[in-house]
Amino acid sequence: MKSSELLDALNILEKEKGISKDIIVEAIEAALISAYKRNFHQAQNVRVDFNQDTGSIRVFARKDVVEEVEDSRLEISLEDAKDIDRQYELEDIVEIEVTPRNFGRIAAQTAKQVVTQRVREAERGIIFSEFIEREDDIMTGIVQRQDHRFIYVDLGRIEALLPAGEQMPNETYHSHDRIKVYVTKVEKTTKGPQVMVSRTHPGLLKRLFELEVPEIFDGTVEVKSISREAGDRSKIAVHAEDPEVDPVGSCVGQRGQRVQAIVNELKGEKIDIVSWSEDIVAYVANALSPSKVLKVNVDEENKMTQVIVPDYQLSLAIGKRGQNARLAAKLTGWKIDIKSQSEAEELGIYSADEAPLFEENDAEDSELD
Repeated sequence: MKSSELLDALNILEKEKGISKDIIVEAIEAALISAYKRNFHQAQNVRVDFNQDTGSIRVFARKDVVEEVEDSRLEISLEDAKDIDRQYELEDIVEIEVTPRNFGRIAAQTAKQVVTQRVREAERGIIFSEFIEREDDIMTGIVQRQDHRFIYVDLGRIEALLPAGEQMPNETYHSHDRIKVYVTKVEKTTKGPQVMVSRTHPGLLKRLFELEVPEIFDGTVEVKSISREAGDRSKIAVHAEDPEVDPVGSCVGQRGQRVQAIVNELKGEKIDIVSWSEDIVAYVANALSPSKVLKVNVDEENKMTQVIVPDYQLSLAIGKRGQNARLAAKLTGWKIDIKSQSEAEELGIYSADEAPLFEENDAEDSELD
């Protein structure tokens, strides 16, 4: 790298990458000191001067002015110092140029390495700054390759890592597949920024609804809670402050188009959309959708509910392998104990004369099979 090329590179870095020229020059000078000592086996104190106007590089040995010289590499006598300049006094520092004849080649190579390293660090910093702002956000990427630990997803400026535990069990990934991922973590490493992404995180479901449902994006409808067993089934509780707005209907869309687009993106994952309520009785009943609920007994102290459902609805309320009840409990944050009507009558906690809580379960729901 010639002097003119180096100066041009510094100017470009400052203008395009935002790296201060002075900072790079300091780094070059520090690297050249090490290079000088390493290549010329010199142990004296030296200073390297990089002229930013001409690009010339000079090396100066720095010596303390002393009465009696013990180490000529580090010290100079007062007499010899005054031969250089009559103004030198004891304890001053004298600088003597010691630039080797063939130092130019070493200097150019060292400067190039420093500039390259700083460019790499700057680019890494820019990428980190860009992606740290996308943490907890959704991005579209292209599957590049995979091994036993990760799927590598191209996000444009960086290759993100999709760990095996964050991959949906109902999906098979192929090279060049375009997928939406949720950015879970962005961190700095010795090799540069590292971006971790997920297909199973509940946040992905929330972001997908924000993309598909304008009322959620603009805040008219609020997502209150999500419980998800990725690739199989999810529940999402939504609410609107405006009584004129139907939060569930907004999420479902005309003929189910909005929610269907999300189901397609998640490769058939079933989604129940229910109305959130500050009344825990109504909320738990809604959360157990699509089953119908006769009664909800609430134990505030232990944050537990006892739910009674018609006998023919028991298996539906519990769900396969207890999934519906488990998701409802996770959605509401309350423990849910489900009993059939006949069992509840035997225990004396429900009477057939009681009016059912919801005749047809007022909670609207969307279960897409």
